[in-house]
This record gives sequence, structure tokens and C-alpha cells, in this order.
Amino acid sequence: MASIGKIARRTFLLGTAAVAGGVAFGYYSYRKPFANPLKDELAEGEATFNPYVKIGSDNRITIVAPRAEMGQGSYTTLAALVCEELDVLLDQVVIEHGPSAPAYYNAAAMREGAPFPRFDESFLAESLRGTMGVVAKFVALQFTGGSTSMIDGFDRMRHAGAAARETLKQAAARRLGAQAASLTTKDGIITDPASGRALSYGDVALEAAELAPPSDITLRERKDWKLLGKPQPRKDMLAKVTGAPIYGVDVDLPDMLYGTVRMNPSPGGRMRSFDGTAALAMPGVKKIVAIDSPYGHGIGVIADNTWRAFKAAEAVTIEWDKGPIPSSSAEMEALLTEALKGTDSFSLRTLGDPDLVFADAPHDSIVEAEYDAPFLSHAAMEPMNATARLKDGLLEVWAPNQGPTLIDTVGSRITGLPKEKIRVHTTFLGGGFGRRIEPDFSDYAIRLALEAEGRPVKVTWTREEDMTHGPYRPVAKARYKASLGEKGIPRALVGSVASPSVMESAIGRYYPDIPMGGPDNALIDGAFNQPYGIENYRIDGRKVPLAVPVGFWRSVGNSYNVFMHESFIDEIAHAGGRDPLDLRRELMADFPVARAVVEKVADMAGWATPAQPGHARGLAFSLSFGTWVAEVVEISERDGAIRIENVWCAADPGLVLDPLNFKAQMMSGIVFGLSAAIGQQITFVDGAVEQSNFHDHDALRIDRCPRIEVELLENAPHMGGAGEPGTPPSMPALGNAIFALTGKRLRRLPFANEIEFA
Repeated sequence: MASIGKIARRTFLLGTAAVAGGVAFGYYSYRKPFANPLKDELAEGEATFNPYVKIGSDNRITIVAPRAEMGQGSYTTLAALVCEELDVLLDQVVIEHGPSAPAYYNAAAMREGAPFPRFDESFLAESLRGTMGVVAKFVALQFTGGSTSMIDGFDRMRHAGAAARETLKQAAARRLGAQAASLTTKDGIITDPASGRALSYGDVALEAAELAPPSDITLRERKDWKLLGKPQPRKDMLAKVTGAPIYGVDVDLPDMLYGTVRMNPSPGGRMRSFDGTAALAMPGVKKIVAIDSPYGHGIGVIADNTWRAFKAAEAVTIEWDKGPIPSSSAEMEALLTEALKGTDSFSLRTLGDPDLVFADAPHDSIVEAEYDAPFLSHAAMEPMNATARLKDGLLEVWAPNQGPTLIDTVGSRITGLPKEKIRVHTTFLGGGFGRRIEPDFSDYAIRLALEAEGRPVKVTWTREEDMTHGPYRPVAKARYKASLGEKGIPRALVGSVASPSVMESAIGRYYPDIPMGGPDNALIDGAFNQPYGIENYRIDGRKVPLAVPVGFWRSVGNSYNVFMHESFIDEIAHAGGRDPLDLRRELMADFPVARAVVEKVADMAGWATPAQPGHARGLAFSLSFGTWVAEVVEISERDGAIRIENVWCAADPGLVLDPLNFKAQMMSGIVFGLSAAIGQQITFVDGAVEQSNFHDHDALRIDRCPRIEVELLENAPHMGGAGEPGTPPSMPALGNAIFALTGKRLRRLPFANEIEFA
């Protein structure tokens, strides 16, 4: 078994080398800021102050968002961070997604990904988080994920706004013959109280851009916030409700061609041969291109419209090799079961000596259970698509993506062009959920652009192509065991989780030449790092390579581990004759933030009062992405079918920047999780995926959606995320409610395989 000490030492040494790397070079490189990528693309009369702010002489103020907008409201809140300190209103600014650039690297995602529970603030944990933040700058990945957009931008973007404001004041002071410290700002106007004279930001923007900002910038205290902490109108909403062409699938360029792909239906399988004669004879079809990529093997079609490309792809005769994956879901499950029997494992948190407790435990004190979760598709509403053009030595890619710098890497790998000859234009995303951090759809578009003689090619996938090729949320199987002591309190708890490694699979696709090994904390995330005071405790992970591509599905390992872990906590409560709420409160005695959210949600749901006849409630908790969340699901039974009636949610992210938007994200995550719990799964037969579209991998429809109520607390010591934490507790809360109502414990997702839902 790997120990956390060994992992931490390796990572600390890596970070130390990165920072110190020859002492002078390492420290200088780390401290040196990245170049401002906006300087080379300014319009006439426009000035930039840092990577986040542009101001024109016409008073046009542009805020640059470094993270993708995929429905989570990040554009609005990221812009509000800058506006708060720049002292302008949101309706005074326009927002653009930033170019692909290391200046927009995501440090928070790597810091928060350190393999420690978020409540662990020991020297080792904090040192490793700091080291990971240093490593993040050297890696310089710009991506949207891990519910980290606000955490990463909170200080950085407020400083950007404040620096621009103070620099503008310096320029205005020169014009007005005043001291900068005596000037005031409001809504983009700089005023000299002594003379009453005023200048707009646009009046002095060009002069201010030549000045260095002061080094002693002070940010506003929370009590003085005008925008942050309050609901703000979504800046992306008008375009979305009016059908504006904002998504990747809407890209329309002069002289454009259209394309699609058809890849081997067996993951990892190659293409032996293809015959495109019939397809090339079809009207509008230009080319059939073989694709040999780290993401798949097959063919691409170029045509004069998307539909003709789709039909031509169907007409190509292809001989496939079978991929290296096991042939069926049953074979894959057998491999997971075998892994749980073995000894090859890793643990990131072991307390006490659980094996010693179990050795002496009476048989009747033992509670055991096994849980299963399937592969899942992201099933984003906008189909996978990207537009690429290679012309005059410049590669441009227009894509609804979560990882622009990954597209840079892919583009350079395919074309041989340096990064400065590659431009990535990030459009709005019609759903992401982790799927659009993958560069596969951009990779294929770039390969077809190589065959288009300088014309842009918009490559659109069919729904079936996306759903049958992944990457997927990994399948998982876990076994849990507990020994109960007095008052039903667990004396020891151990859990073993078997699953493919998301990190090994993803890194193998993104950077095929980089080997990846060692523990993967994502595999046991949501189990090893929960705030329960159990004296003897261990969760171990077992990596099972199934050769099926797996990736970052909304809430990643938390999505299956919280289902398993919280279902087992509920089983412990019932086995020990304890109320599930009371048991959790007792186990959380040393974690007041956790206790507060479970007590809050219990009050919201009326947990202390009996449910009405034919109804029942289930409770679950999770700490994920820095946010502490408790949920209660209420169900009813009608004519033998289960209906979800209500969901109550209490969440504590420590700091709420926009309460209305945060609540919307919690609701979104709950619906996403319930959809998976009820009926979603990806299964394999003969080495290929069975599901192909929404008819057999459906989401929760509006007529089945429960009433959802969310309340927010701000007790946590650190800021947490919003996009993913609502998903994990929804699944076990539903399962626990079903047990409370029917007495049937469902340990395998999706539940619709065993019961009917109304």
C-alpha cells in the first residue's frame, strides 16, 4: 500500500525542484508574471491593464473571463469580481472569454486536488497544497473544472480590477493636477472632490496603460461590497433566451465546409480498411479522410453541409478491429470483483487499526454491504463540435471547450506549428459536465482542416457518436464493513473501492508520451475524506484498467463514492437502531460546519415530524470541492411506483459571491444526480456500447422533477465551489428514502433496474 507520506514527499520534492530548480532560475521563473495576452490584439483606441481588463477611449470596458461559460453563470460572477474593484456596474461592461494563454492557468484546481480531506489543515496538508499551487504555475493549464472558477479568480480578478482602478486614478491625477489618493471613483468616473472636475475611465485609459500600478493596493472589505454577495442579473441570459449564435455549433465562417466523424465502436480498436466509393458519389461530399488519433480510429467526412456529411459517413464501408476492452459489462464487473479480493491497493487516510478491531469483533456486530455504480455518459445537450481552419501558417480553432491550452497542445502535435501560431476561440458551451475538457472533438476537426485547402471545416458529431465513444464516468464497485459498538456507534469502518483510474485514462489521452502511475485520489474521492469521527477507519482504492476511456464527469469520484459511503452510513444507523440524522450528528461532533448543514437541512425538511402516510425521507451528506452539503429527499409511492416529491438542500461554501446563482447550481447538480440515480447507465455487449441517445440514457424530465429548496450557510473557513457539490448527496439520499419507505435497500445504480418510478 502506498502511504500519504510517500505521496506527499514525492510531490513536495517535485514542487521544490520546480520552485528552486537551480535556485535562481526556479524562483525567478515562479515569481515572474506571465505576459498579458491581450496586448497583441487591441483595437484602435483600446488599452489593457492586465489579462482581465480592456478599456477603450470610447468608454467601452471589456472584462475577460478566463473560464468557460457552460450554464453555471461564471461569466457574470467572474466579471463581478473585477467590477467590484474597478468600481463599475455590470451593465457597463461586456465580457469575453480570454484567449488560450498561460496567464489564465488554473492554480486552485491543483491546490484543491491535493490528496487530503479539506478539513485537514495540518502542516503537511497545507504545505502540499501550497506546493501544488506552485506546480500549477509551471504546468500553466488553462481549464474550467473542479468547481474552482470562483476560488481561483477570487483574489486574482479582484486585484486586476483594483490595479486598473488605481492606475486610472494616477493618470487622472496628472491631468487634474491632484494627488491620486484624493480622487474618488464611481461607475467608471474619476472625480476630484476639491475642484469638482471629473474624467471618465475612457478619457485617461491610453495614458494609464503606460503606467505601473502601485504596489500597495488594498482590496475592499466585504462590508463595502456593492456587487459581490448579492444576486446579479446573468450577463449571458439575453443571448440564450433569444437564440443568439453563441455556441460552437453556431459558428459560421465564410467559405465554410462541414464534416463529421465515424470512429471504431469498440473503444481502442483500430480501423483495418474502409471503402468510401459510395459516399464520394453522393451529392456534396468532398473527401473521406482516415483518422488515426490518440482519441480514436476511424474516418472523417468533408461535405458541403452537415446532413450530407452524416449520410455519407453512414455509407462508408469499414472493417474494424475489436478494441482491447472486455466484451461485456458482466466481464468488467468480474474484474472489479477480482480486484476487491486482491491486495494491490492504496490508501490515503488510515485512522487507528481497523483490522485489529475486526479481529476481535463479535459476529453480530458486523455490518457488510457491496455497492455498484455503472459507466455514465455526460450527455451534454449541444453535440460535440469544433471548427478548424489552417491557412497561411496559422491554425484557428473555434470550440465550446473547457481546456483551451489542451487544444493548443493537440494543434501543435498534429500540425507541427508552434503555440504562437495557434489561436483557440472559446464559444459558449451547451453543457460541459467535464466532457468538454476533452480535446478529441477539436483534434478531429484539426485533422479534417488539414485536408480542406485553407477553408474552415465545422465538424459536428451525431449524438450516437458521442454517447457510444465516451469518455465516461467510470464504473465502480465497493465493499464496506463496519463493527458496531455501544449505542450503534461504529468502532471501525473499512471500505474498498475498485474502479478504472480517471487520471491515468485522461493523462494518457491528453499527453500520450507521459507515463502515469501511483495512487489516484479521484478514485476514492468522497469516501476517504468525509468528516466522520470514526476512531478506526480506512478507505482503500484498487485501480482496474478496463481500457474503456473514462474522464471527469460532474463531481468525478464523489459521484459514486458518496452514493456508496452515505448509503453505508445509513445502513449502519438502521443496523444500530439509530436515527440517521442523530448518528451523523454524533459522528460529526468534531466538525461543526458539517453538523450545521445536516441540522439545517433537517429543519428545512421537518425531519423531526413523521412523514405523511405513503411518504418517506432519506438523508445524505457530502463534503466535495470545498462545499459542505446535506440533502433530504422525500418520496411517495403511487400504484407501486416511486415519485420524488421534494428535495431540501443546505450548503456551506464558506463564502457566497452570488446567492441566487449558487442556489441555481445546487439545483442543477441535484437534478443531474437524480437523473443518474434513477435510470442512466452505459453498458457493453460484444465490445461496444448499447446506449446511443436520450431514448435509452435519459435525463430527469420536467414532469418528474421534484420541488427543490436550497439554503446557504457561510460557516466554512475556506471558499468552496458550486457546480458539482449538489450532485453527490442526491443519489444516496434517494436510495435512503426508498429504504425508509419500502424496506428495500438498493445498492446498485441505477435504481430503475429494480423499481419503477412515476
